[in-house]
Amino acid sequence: MSSFMKGTMWLAGAIFLVKILGFINRMVIARFIGEEGVGLYMAVFPTFILIVTAVQFGLPVAVTRSVAAAENNTQRKHILCTTLFITVSLSALFTPLLCILAPYLAESLFHDPRAALPLYAIAPSIPIIAVSSIMRGYLHGRMNMKPAAISQLIEQIVRIGLILFTGRMLVPYGIEYAAAGAMAAASAGELASLLYLSAAFRSEWKKIRKWPGRRTSRALSKELSETALPAVGSRLIGSGAWFLEPIVVVKSLAIAGLASNEAMKEYGILTGYALPLMFLPSFLTVALSSSLVPDISEAFSRKQLSRIALRINESIRFCLFSGGFAVIVLFLFSDTLMLVMYHTKKGADLIQLMAPFFLLYYCQGPLQAVLQALNLSRAAMLNSFYGAAIKLSIIFLLSSQPLFGIRGTAIAIAASITLVTLLHTASMLRAVPFRLQYGLYAKVALLLTFTFLAAQQFLPFLERNTALYLGGGITGCLLVYAAGAVVLGILTKRDASLFLFWRH
Repeated sequence: MSSFMKGTMWLAGAIFLVKILGFINRMVIARFIGEEGVGLYMAVFPTFILIVTAVQFGLPVAVTRSVAAAENNTQRKHILCTTLFITVSLSALFTPLLCILAPYLAESLFHDPRAALPLYAIAPSIPIIAVSSIMRGYLHGRMNMKPAAISQLIEQIVRIGLILFTGRMLVPYGIEYAAAGAMAAASAGELASLLYLSAAFRSEWKKIRKWPGRRTSRALSKELSETALPAVGSRLIGSGAWFLEPIVVVKSLAIAGLASNEAMKEYGILTGYALPLMFLPSFLTVALSSSLVPDISEAFSRKQLSRIALRINESIRFCLFSGGFAVIVLFLFSDTLMLVMYHTKKGADLIQLMAPFFLLYYCQGPLQAVLQALNLSRAAMLNSFYGAAIKLSIIFLLSSQPLFGIRGTAIAIAASITLVTLLHTASMLRAVPFRLQYGLYAKVALLLTFTFLAAQQFLPFLERNTALYLGGGITGCLLVYAAGAVVLGILTKRDASLFLFWRH
């Protein structure tokens, strides 16, 4: 099996576990600090992500792309040393800046002084992430996915363990201390991940350290900047929109008549309960995105357009297949899943509202990875900007109305996902000569409809027992869905080899 598929399957398996552990982490946090605490945690977190995005400067993607296309170890060492110097320098600037501005951000933007403490707790992880992201990008460029995947598992395990250990101890002091404890656990997880990644990187460093580290060519540095600048622009737009989102949501809900603590609860239900459950199935999307950048970059440098088209079509088919089943489960079992995981049905209606649109979200990551690999990061950046602008505008227009409330935010997220995915597709079609698989899309729509109608027939017989309803219901849906996919030709015999690659 090709290194592309091996790397993708390694990442898919590891990221699936990471997603599961991350979801458990969110569940633990929600159980300990409640809806208001989750709202505070999720209001602060986008600020941290915005800082991290600025520090990374789009370089992880640029490193992956450039290392994949590098001709020798001299170039690889130049790429590694240059990008590490830039990110470490930026982290030395932004980390103290975040600590200095934390009280101002808490008071002026979040209108909650309690937000300062979680910001202090997460600040130490910024330089750690700066270094580890470059190392992961380098390893991805070398198509060595295993160390990066394992490091993410270690991060989640350490984070969950610390939250379980410290969570109950900090709750009595107030939700700001509990939220800060969760942030500090994230910092410790990032440190553990970096330590493992550094150990795993030693063999790679031995290969390149003897080569000259001087600047080898202006073309190489230009290539890094051409990828990094649009990539950081795209990520800054996304992170900036996420940073503004809780501010706009809280202000809009206040206009609708909700007090600040109630607004935090509503935002916590959406971002701490509903959205993590919907992001959980995206493990295949993330794996494909990471594997596509080096593979398509290499194919693009060799002008292998047919190989690029094949990878794109394969990725979209896998995303639609896996994402379609996720949409069915989320839509049919939202009430039960929320009740089992959070002991509440709050947020289930938001999941049902957004679930159909998340089928497009599961395809969005690979599409953006393709644009980055084709050196079309600027197009991806503009698409992200349009999506962010639409999302924030709709949030303000709808969430400020008592009729919509937090549902307005859910509608805005769905609208943004739809717009960005369609724009990414249009940008890709202009760059790569391949045809959209309209027949596949029709088959997926037919499969989803058939599975939904079939589930309506057998699910009522399982309602008396929650465990039977959830376990038996999902299993029944999976069997119907898989059988339908085989009959319609969405899933082929060749696909079974993806799960048996270790035998080849």
